[in-house]
Amino acid sequence: MPELPEVETTTRGLRKTIIGLVIKGVWTDLATKDKRQKDSIANPKFFIVFKKAVLNKKVLSIERRAKNILINLSGGPRHDGAGKTILVHMKMTGYLFYGKNPKIKFAHVIFSLSSPRHGGAGKKYLVFSDMRKFGKITLLDTKTAYDTKHLNNIGPEPLDKKFTFEKLKKQLRKKPNGKIKTVLIDQSVIAGIGNIYSDEILWRAGVHPERKVSRIKESEIKLIFKAIKETLKKGIDFGGDSMSDYKNIYGLPGKFQMHHEVYRRIGEKCRKKNCKGVIKRKIMGGRSAHFCSVHQR
Repeated sequence: MPELPEVETTTRGLRKTIIGLVIKGVWTDLATKDKRQKDSIANPKFFIVFKKAVLNKKVLSIERRAKNILINLSGGPRHDGAGKTILVHMKMTGYLFYGKNPKIKFAHVIFSLSSPRHGGAGKKYLVFSDMRKFGKITLLDTKTAYDTKHLNNIGPEPLDKKFTFEKLKKQLRKKPNGKIKTVLIDQSVIAGIGNIYSDEILWRAGVHPERKVSRIKESEIKLIFKAIKETLKKGIDFGGDSMSDYKNIYGLPGKFQMHHEVYRRIGEKCRKKNCKGVIKRKIMGGRSAHFCSVHQR
């Protein structure tokens, strides 16, 4: 599943390309009767409402909240500020593509956009590709978007300036009996961290993924705090991780997978200086944890 660096990479790409463009058309081949998706465009009835609400609306701004992309649109004809926000969650195998050719593999949602003022004539498209069809696209009122069930139970953003060591300590203490890896990927505790980056963070901090939060020393929490900042920034610098299906808006893979220290390096030597450990894998709550057999304690 795309994590914070992948979603941030996509968000930054969209800011460079689609702000100021107008949605001229929307198509989808998704159709489900699953009641759990009643407010998703995969539901044919909801799609009718969605399409009517977004047509001829201009993209005003784009935000990221945890693993969600928020595309904020202009208001109605009276410009009364009653704008809508398209929320996109890429889930397991989704990614957004921007360009002239909408014929992307596993394309299930296509937005037709007005031509950009600069950068060549011709219609452009924003395509949501999703091999496993787990992704979510819904519509929210911009003013109340953060109060909805989609966003109201998410922890602080780890790369925010307001996310301090003290804030991390406070968040972790909400789950004192939880195993540290499980707590790190809990979106109600910290936003955006998932399976890959939690493994890399804990390797860098030298903390075993099964350690209970209550048994982690303050000095170790400081190492985790530093590792969170450094690892997520590194992920963004390399354009995200494409170990699985993720691509950026131009259809290009990220390169963070070329710099894994622990994730999916099972049986290989640990790269930490002077460490003689090897990388092991263990299943924790249905998720895999990769760690060094020696320096992570």
